[in-house]
Amino acid sequence: MSDSPARLDIASDTAGTPLSDGRRDLPRRGRGLSLRTLIILRWLALLGQSATVFIAHDLLHFPMPLMECMIAIGVGVAVNLTSLFQLRRADSRLPDGRTTALHLGFDILQLSTLLALTGGLENPFCLLLVAPVTVAAASLPGRQAIGLGLMVLMATGVLSFWSLPLPWISGTELVLPGLYRLGLGMALVTGVVFTAAYAWRVAADAEKLELALATTQDVLQREQRLAALGGLAAAAAHELGTPLATIQVVAKEMLREARPGSGVAEDATLLLQQADRCRDILTRLSQRPEDGDPLFTEIGLKALLKEVVEPQLGFDLDIDTDLIVTDGGPEPQVRRLPEVVHGLSALVENAADFASSRVRVTARVDADEIEIEVLDDGPGFAADILPRLGEPYVTSRPHGKARLALAAQIRRTASGARRGAAGRRSRAETPEPPIAPSQGGMGLGFFIARTLLERTGGKVVVSAGDGPPGPTRGARVCVRWPRAALDLPEG
Repeated sequence: MSDSPARLDIASDTAGTPLSDGRRDLPRRGRGLSLRTLIILRWLALLGQSATVFIAHDLLHFPMPLMECMIAIGVGVAVNLTSLFQLRRADSRLPDGRTTALHLGFDILQLSTLLALTGGLENPFCLLLVAPVTVAAASLPGRQAIGLGLMVLMATGVLSFWSLPLPWISGTELVLPGLYRLGLGMALVTGVVFTAAYAWRVAADAEKLELALATTQDVLQREQRLAALGGLAAAAAHELGTPLATIQVVAKEMLREARPGSGVAEDATLLLQQADRCRDILTRLSQRPEDGDPLFTEIGLKALLKEVVEPQLGFDLDIDTDLIVTDGGPEPQVRRLPEVVHGLSALVENAADFASSRVRVTARVDADEIEIEVLDDGPGFAADILPRLGEPYVTSRPHGKARLALAAQIRRTASGARRGAAGRRSRAETPEPPIAPSQGGMGLGFFIARTLLERTGGKVVVSAGDGPPGPTRGARVCVRWPRAALDLPEG
């Protein structure tokens, strides 16, 4: 469970299956916006532009290049009408990143042209240049969003040096000092950069949490499907009961009509015996073991520890388990909750991935609490990681050490089988490289484990291990429950 320098996670889902690295390489928010949304946004922009030109020219009687402004607005109307025809195609109704980038780029160009005709940066509506970049940062991959941001910055630079005069009261001219114009340009650039960065970060966090939630839901659904297997077995037993009864009836008729000692009689007797055996098996299947069977509903705390560490045994680590009952009483029997089993298994797997040589799992029980501590001797948690533990995507690990060791063992077995089949080339095997602690992943394992454990009433606390600062300082994760949350009711 240690990390170096950004440690944390079991890069697998709760069933122990590694999460696909492909999802991590997908373009970020490559969906973009649907064409219908882009058309609606442009209609709103064109309506606002038209209203502003009308008010400035007809109500305030500002002298301005009306024809040129109407041409710029008319080009936007023509593009929107063309987009409406494209909307009839089924694929145009789906979000598309490239189409979104092209439309937002046109909006930036059209708005910049209109601003150049009406005062440039002196026009207070130059603030609207922030809008396309903000939309791009929230809905497009990084390369396209940065491209549109640079486009706005270039437009700002051009508008700061060239534009027609700002329309003003007839007979007067508003002349702003050069330093003030420079300040307007810097303010616009700052607004574009800050707003786009903020939108990008908020959208990124929302996307990460959405994927983490979807992963957690997928894991829980898998657990529910496994739990439903008992019900499916009962249904299968019920459905198979009728044909099995028919087989028994036919076999009894065959036995009654057959001559004693004949082959037919022996076959009929065998059919009856096997049918009775099948009926016994179906009877056991129809009884859901998790409903009342202590084997499935309760477990000793020591046995629970062994169950969660068992998948990590047999590799290059020493994994110890210990149970301490402070009042000297008997070993407690606890509820065998799937959330507890999976959450603790994930923590132990994380510790095994980063430990140098040893992992210790200790359970302490007193009158009020049950505490399970997972301690390793790996690099430990980095100082900048500790405040963020429990968030999704806090990791830098590609694969678990145990899974790498297992893969190496499979490769060695397959290689040996090929050499045996060939019957020649007796040569020494190339030693496998040592399995080093992993250093990356999706960062969802600890997030899911903590979520599951807290659902059962537990509190997860992380801290440094027992060793001195250095590569073997280690990491400690403690989970504490009120004893009533896990203890079985008496009687």
